[in-house]
Amino acid sequence: MENSAIERWHEIVKSRGIASLKALLADDVVFESPVVHTAQSGKAITFKYLAAALHVLNNDTFQYLNEWLGPHSAVLEFQSSYDGILINGVDMITWNDEGLITHFKVMIRPLKAVNKIHEMMGQMLQLEAAQQR
Repeated sequence: MENSAIERWHEIVKSRGIASLKALLADDVVFESPVVHTAQSGKAITFKYLAAALHVLNNDTFQYLNEWLGPHSAVLEFQSSYDGILINGVDMITWNDEGLITHFKVMIRPLKAVNKIHEMMGQMLQLEAAQQR
């Protein structure tokens, strides 16, 4: 089973380095956030969201708990905590024959965690937008 995309994803998460993230995303990748109503299409916006999520969620408490692999897809269950709130969720990832991620969906529970992620992601994205001005 070809899972080099997931191996590369795990390496990005482990190293906390987003430098190689863009190279892992297909140009037409679609990202679905737990806090944004519509899917986001394209490498630039997906990179922006995933980079912010890696910064917010990938702290010292972050860990993948379980993993289910298919030929071109995976579901990765994760857990993290922030401000005393336990965050439990799944990354649902699909990739193409070239090993590039084509679809990335994040689902999070409980509601308290969704609200905290919404707040933190909003702050990260606003900070990034302000730095680009």
